[in-house]
Amino acid sequence: MAQALIIVDVQQDFCKGGALAVEGGAQLAADLSEFLEENHAEYDAVVTTQDWHIDPGGHFSENPDFDHTWPVHCVAGTPGAELHQDLDTDYVEARFLKGLYDDGYSGFESRLGDPERVGILEGEKGIKVEPEDVVAPDAPDLDSWLQERNIDSVVIVGIATDHCVRATALDAAENDYAVRVVSDLTVGVSAEKITETFQEFRDADIEVVALEEL
Repeated sequence: MAQALIIVDVQQDFCKGGALAVEGGAQLAADLSEFLEENHAEYDAVVTTQDWHIDPGGHFSENPDFDHTWPVHCVAGTPGAELHQDLDTDYVEARFLKGLYDDGYSGFESRLGDPERVGILEGEKGIKVEPEDVVAPDAPDLDSWLQERNIDSVVIVGIATDHCVRATALDAAENDYAVRVVSDLTVGVSAEKITETFQEFRDADIEVVALEEL
């Protein structure tokens, strides 16, 4: 059984000081770096997902309900969309970007991209790379990329338990992966919704495990 670690949305805007900060986000970034240093060899692939919003329509609102609509966050090419500086990416093999023109909750809606190219001058004419250019038209989505590597099991961590981690885990199960979510390596928005989310996971045969159970 080939196994991948999916790190969901550990971005500046979801951590302390960000536009849509989730309590514990910055500490999670540091904890994940320690986890990766000690455990990266156990995974056949390590990937990250990122919100990369260009024009997500009704996802942004001046009067957000913090359920279906949100303040402006993780705008493509801005510091808020970057992975948190305390997340060590040395062991990350691929980065997947989502929500360019939609909500983009699930990592399985993301496509392979290279956000580090933004602002670089490329080609003979030195054309500046724009945020929308870092995802190629033929870039694989996360599911295709995992299948190409014969991955059949995923461990999911990140931000936020009751939103993008939830959507990613449920889609992983829907796509027939064996799924585990590490409760110690996720942080969420609402305690009540986190409890509901964990029950959804169990109903979908998704394992919710503590670090010591991995």
